[in-house]
Amino acid sequence: MTAQTSTPDAATTFVVPASPTGWRRLLRDLRRSTKGMTGAILVGLAILAALSAPIVAPHQPTSQAVRGRFAEPFFLDSSTDYPLGGDNLGRDILSRVLYGARASLAICFLVTIVAAAVGSVLGAVAGFRGGVIDTLIMRTVDLQLSIPFILLAMIVLAVLGPGFWSVFVALALALWVNYARLVRGETLRIREMEYVLSARTIGANERRLMTKHVLPNMLHSILVLATLDMAFVIIFEASLTFLGLGIQPPTPTWGYMLSEGRNYLQESPWMTVFPGGAIILTVVGINLLGDWLRDTFDPSLRNR
Repeated sequence: MTAQTSTPDAATTFVVPASPTGWRRLLRDLRRSTKGMTGAILVGLAILAALSAPIVAPHQPTSQAVRGRFAEPFFLDSSTDYPLGGDNLGRDILSRVLYGARASLAICFLVTIVAAAVGSVLGAVAGFRGGVIDTLIMRTVDLQLSIPFILLAMIVLAVLGPGFWSVFVALALALWVNYARLVRGETLRIREMEYVLSARTIGANERRLMTKHVLPNMLHSILVLATLDMAFVIIFEASLTFLGLGIQPPTPTWGYMLSEGRNYLQESPWMTVFPGGAIILTVVGINLLGDWLRDTFDPSLRNR
């Protein structure tokens, strides 16, 4: 008597769909989150406004016209020549808000990328090497943190003078320490994990350990901090420009528009309402997106 083996029929074969991983899972979670989608939409609109400013803007941001002085926005006047009104020099506010997004977002991304890169590398080196290098880097961090940001920014701007790159240097110099502290702490934790110890055992050098095993496993923490720091950069760039220490005219910026409009709050409140609203919506969007990223990457907060 021979034993017969039966193969499962094709009709009874069950296929288990693969669960999404990586970016696909992240995008799926974003679509399901009201907070995340709201933040992504607001940030996306700000980026779209900055990229499309040369195409969408009805006027040049520095063009002046007598008939446009204190022109009322479209909901107060039937004219559509100045959709969001005109300022004290007859410049179109909509065009200046759109072009102002370019300056604010450019310095926002540049400062965040440079500060994150420099701070992450120094923090990883300090946490991985230890000893004198760790002490030197972290004492530098402690020294800088003891200096108020506004004082540090004023010192840098006094030396370099006001302007786009001066603001960039001041903000990048102020923010790199946050990444250095974060990455150092994460490095001290990750370097003792089994997979790092195993890689060290089979002969991986320190450079490979940091670039292939340590830094990639803390990218989510760096991403969350970078997202939240973007809001900080936009606010302080606008604050420094408002005080006359930041980006100088004729470059249109949201902070300078607020500074100009404060003298005409009664006659033309729209001179401050629209650039101020642009700052608020962009910062709120970035904060919502950053909160969603933090909740997504932190398992202890994911189900709250």
